[in-house]
Amino acid sequence: MKKLIVCLMAMMGVLTISAQQKVENKDAQVAINNIMTRTSIRQYTNEPVSKADIETMLRAGMAAPTAVNKQPWHFVAVTNKDKLAELAGRRGMIKQAGVAIVVCGNLDKALQGKAQDYWIQDCSAATENILLAAHALGLGAVWTGCYPMEDRVAEVSKVLKLPKNIVPLCVIAIGHPAEQPKPKDKWKPENVSYNEFGGKAE
Repeated sequence: MKKLIVCLMAMMGVLTISAQQKVENKDAQVAINNIMTRTSIRQYTNEPVSKADIETMLRAGMAAPTAVNKQPWHFVAVTNKDKLAELAGRRGMIKQAGVAIVVCGNLDKALQGKAQDYWIQDCSAATENILLAAHALGLGAVWTGCYPMEDRVAEVSKVLKLPKNIVPLCVIAIGHPAEQPKPKDKWKPENVSYNEFGGKAE
């Protein structure tokens, strides 16, 4: 919608080309800033997470890239406090959360043979989208892993009554943040090569 408004204003002569570029660059900077400032939040207030925000995060998850567009995922949104406490186990932050989104792989929708494990990449991409959407909404979230730890997979599957073809990859605890940790600067040039391993930038 914002891009449409910018285009209409340009057509009417309200914006110059340079003004359009500034608006687009500002949008890009907002998106990049959302990525760079996201950090794990493990403490939450008692304020509930709205249904609208939950749906927005789920939509973001489903917008993730997926191999051959298989979309081999299933999401379980848990808002019931008793169920959250049951799901938490040793992970206390889940008990405090306003919602937990359990990102699962649906093996019936996954590719077959050796390519089946692409569901892990697809669901990981969906998980990151949900984390970024939560941050953009002013919420806090943390990714807690399940798969491939058999005990965790079994525990979560039992609590959520998951059928055998639905495998929980992770549980994302989400809520209104009760802490404000500083994001970590993880940029390390030594972790980057150009053109071949160990190659320097030209």
